Amino acid sequence: NKKYKALLKRAVKNVVDLKDKSKATEELKKTTKLLDRAATKGIIHKNKAANQKSKLTKKVNKLS
Repeated sequence: NKKYKALLKRAVKNVVDLKDKSKATEELKKTTKLLDRAATKGIIHKNKAANQKSKLTKKVNKLS
């Protein structure tokens, strides 16, 4: 579980750090898959996954 949580943190950080919208959207898709899988496996709560996906999507949409 620790390993998977660390992987999630890194994935989220990668999306936030990107400045290019096209690259950020690609990373967002991968990160969304990881968050959904983690929620399904019970590593994180499903609402936490939904909240993180929402925040990341908003940040990516703000990029120009």
